[in-house]
Amino acid sequence: MKELEYPFDAEYIMQKKKKIKKELLASRTNFLEKNIAILGGSTTNDIKLTLELFLLNYGIKPNFYESEYGKYYEDALFGNDELDHFKPDIIFIHTTNRNIKEYPQISDSLAVVEDKLATTYAEFEQVWEALHQKFHCVIIQNNFEYPSYRLLGNREATDIHGRIHFINQLNMMFAEYAEAHDDFFINDILYESSVLGLDNWADDFYWYMYKYALSFTAIPYLSYNVANIIKAIYGMNQKALVLDLDNTLWGGVVGDDGVENLLIGKETSEGQAYTAFQEYIKAQKQLGVLLCVNSKNDMKNALAGLNHPEGTLNESDFVLIKANWENKAQNLKEIAEELNLGIDSLVFVDDNPAERAIINQSYEQVKTPNIGDRIENYIKSIDRCGFFENIRISEDDLKKSDMYRQNAQRTKAIASFTNYDDYLKSLEMNAVVAPFSPIYMQRIAQLTNKSNQFNLTTKRYTQSEIEEVANDRQFITLYGKLSDKFGDNGVVSVVIRT
Repeated sequence: MKELEYPFDAEYIMQKKKKIKKELLASRTNFLEKNIAILGGSTTNDIKLTLELFLLNYGIKPNFYESEYGKYYEDALFGNDELDHFKPDIIFIHTTNRNIKEYPQISDSLAVVEDKLATTYAEFEQVWEALHQKFHCVIIQNNFEYPSYRLLGNREATDIHGRIHFINQLNMMFAEYAEAHDDFFINDILYESSVLGLDNWADDFYWYMYKYALSFTAIPYLSYNVANIIKAIYGMNQKALVLDLDNTLWGGVVGDDGVENLLIGKETSEGQAYTAFQEYIKAQKQLGVLLCVNSKNDMKNALAGLNHPEGTLNESDFVLIKANWENKAQNLKEIAEELNLGIDSLVFVDDNPAERAIINQSYEQVKTPNIGDRIENYIKSIDRCGFFENIRISEDDLKKSDMYRQNAQRTKAIASFTNYDDYLKSLEMNAVVAPFSPIYMQRIAQLTNKSNQFNLTTKRYTQSEIEEVANDRQFITLYGKLSDKFGDNGVVSVVIRT
């Protein structure tokens, strides 16, 4: 639903929640149902309602447990029958700087400040450990946003008595815990509040009156950010960027302006912006996002004629370069088929709003971000959409482009055979089948979250659930790893059976 895609109208979403929910429920029937517990340090009802909208838009139908106001600690450590019977798949702990019980005082010594820091962190770690031990599920935890005022002015960030200094240290400790625990994720409200602006993020009136730690305007942004983490956990990220070339990857049109007049590099401000955009795209590729372009001749001409700065794209960065096309909608379908992806896995990036509109009409499942008409905004417009929300980087992710390129070689090779058995023998395949191994747990969990085409049971597992199954003797667990003469496919199949 376009109303829920970034950039969205937060006020409209808050006003039309019931209408939007009704339309989303009517739009499909094949939702993935998940139990999500919200443990709040402030009032969370509107967060729950808006989070539901963004999740429904991603194809996830949530059932919610919502703690009483401020009872996140008690629910975690002492539990209650309702939460125990709910059996959450995901627990979202919505705490903010309002829930820091004791900040440093100006009169505190260094030892006292350090003790307050350790005590504050230990309380949260206690919550996480208790929840993990009881529920073995994914935990999403807010970090802390900055306060709305600075008692020490600019020294707030450097003085040990400053609240900003205290929050920075807490956030670093939260981050270190997240890095050490596979099913624990940080919802970065420090960044989100910075983007929106602290004056827009929270409103003291709503806190004192209703115990809302966020303003109404901020609630959809927080909910959207949490929804992006959840859809990434369940393998619902987009997989590929399909990029236009002229006035998108560089300034100007190859056919009209000539290669020598294209804008890229350090000579002009626009050229620098296009260079930065290419560097951003290349960084996405390094994280496993597949890159495709739509004009083989223009790409070759530009690469041959441009003195590309270091860090920009070259032909080997693309898994697929289509020949010149007139019908972009038809070619998007062909790209999805060649990559063996669903059409909803593609993100189409084009500076031309008319071209984006054509794609929207043909395939509304394809994401077509409105990147605007200024190259300086392209990165921000794509990045904040959460298409490629990154929760963990596996080795297979880093090799994804190579794997798809090898698949293309296999596709070409099959054309020279008339007998399929002969083709399979020619691949010189080598398979390894073995019980689940800790080294592959992340990849195994990823595979269980593939589309129904590859997951016939439709059951999805988080990594902690996979680890739990692997240690349960009532289950038979096997993974299959495959390589052939073109390269290593990594872990390609999973079996879980009672």
